[in-house]
Formats: sequence, C-alpha cells, structure tokens
Amino acid sequence: MNKKYKLELLAPAQRELEEIARVHFELVGPLSARKITNRIYVALEKLRTYPRLGIVCRDKKLAAEGYRMLICGKYLCFYRLIGMVVFVFHIVDSRADYPKLLSDLEDGENPAKDNES
Repeated sequence: MNKKYKLELLAPAQRELEEIARVHFELVGPLSARKITNRIYVALEKLRTYPRLGIVCRDKKLAAEGYRMLICGKYLCFYRLIGMVVFVFHIVDSRADYPKLLSDLEDGENPAKDNES
C-alpha cells in the first residue's frame, strides 16, 4: 500500500490556477476552463502518492532546496516535498518568463517554511 502525502496549494499557486481558469473561460468558454483546471488537479493529485513524480528543477539553487517541477501540458507546477506534505508553490505557463516569476523562491521567501522540521 502506498503512502498518501498531504497536498497543499499555497496562495500564489491557487491564484495562478484561478487566473488560468479565468483566461480559458474568457477565451474559449466554461468547458475549457473546467477541463484545464481538472487536468491540473488530476496531475497534482498524483503527487499525493508519488511525490517525486516531477523532475528536479534545472535551476541549481532551486534543485538544491528540493524544488521539483511537474509538467502538465503547457503548464508547469513547481512544488517541494517537506516531510509528508507536498507544497505547490507556483503553477505557470511554460511559455511565460517563468524563471522571473519564480524569483520569490530564490529570494528565500518560503510560505511553507513554518512546516519544516
């Protein structure tokens, strides 16, 4: 029997997912918005059983801190396993300048810091 890890979408990731849904809603319609959010949620849910499913980040500093990246179509979900909790920090469009968007991770801002032991 596989362990089940807790999955926690941090506020920035939640906002980004809502923005992705909003863009799909406005450009294509409600079915598209529901489809893309479901696809991302299903991918993220797999991390509860397989927290190392994503690849190690290419950025050496992020990789050294344990950040991983789950590819979900054209979206990238950046997360970190701390204890028995998978913290999702960001969900970004792979076509965007996502290294700039992730600068808060490099600056040491870590909303999951309180959960490290």
